[in-house]
Amino acid sequence: MATQDGGEEVIMETEAKPKGAEALGEDAEKGETESTSHPVAGDATTQDSNISNGDDTDDEREKVDLKIIWNKNKYDLKIPIDNTGAQLKEKIHSLTGLPPAMQKVMYKGLLPEDKTLREIKVTNGAKIMVVGSTMNDVLAVNTPKEVIQQEVKAEEEKKEPLCRQKQHRKVLDKVKPEDIMPSIKGTKERLPTVPLAGMYNKSGGKVRLTFKLEQDQLWIGTKERTEKVPMGSIKHVVSEPIEGHEDYYMIAFQLGPTEASQYWVYWVPAQFVDAIKDTVLGKWQYF
Repeated sequence: MATQDGGEEVIMETEAKPKGAEALGEDAEKGETESTSHPVAGDATTQDSNISNGDDTDDEREKVDLKIIWNKNKYDLKIPIDNTGAQLKEKIHSLTGLPPAMQKVMYKGLLPEDKTLREIKVTNGAKIMVVGSTMNDVLAVNTPKEVIQQEVKAEEEKKEPLCRQKQHRKVLDKVKPEDIMPSIKGTKERLPTVPLAGMYNKSGGKVRLTFKLEQDQLWIGTKERTEKVPMGSIKHVVSEPIEGHEDYYMIAFQLGPTEASQYWVYWVPAQFVDAIKDTVLGKWQYF
């Protein structure tokens, strides 16, 4: 286009934007700003930065390294020293699959559930012994054991009191042992840390009982020898107070399927009878 002075006027032409596109661009810019300022709900990246994995507290707590020994297997475990025995059992469960109720945990004796590892002076690198069977093992082994217990109980109910039977009278009619442990009628006590001694066996000889919890064994000792009996092999425990001396009991350990396999012990102090049964038959208490 020519101007009056003969020059040419340059006209810059720009491409017109459709109104719809202009609005769309503004909205996109606005949305981008809002996205930056206000994180969208459900954004995994944003949420993860605010969620604790639950381990923060444990990471800051003093811990001890333990060696868990169960069923000839060894496991390394790092656990806060202020955890209780019950919490340790849960950790052992996660390692071995052995339910807490089925565990006997030993560290200088049977480990109490209600005390912390610090209170019982567990040290770094300590070996923790665990005895027990998984539920499948228990069902496989204990089903016939329970049947035997029921049969023995039925037979007991049919008979006269055991202490009146001839086979027992020949032992009970002997003089009461002078070195027998003192008894307390009507009470229940933990198993002592020393063997139960001064009692008689079926032949009238002196016998002592030692409960080796760390080995899950009952040691039956006489002057001649000591029998090391796995507690899992004892099918039943028969007990009855001695007439005229109800603060003492006669006890039989069922080592096989018949009465001939019962091992009798006489003059057992009454306060230890329940502890003996619970320990041998697996209804464990913290002794």
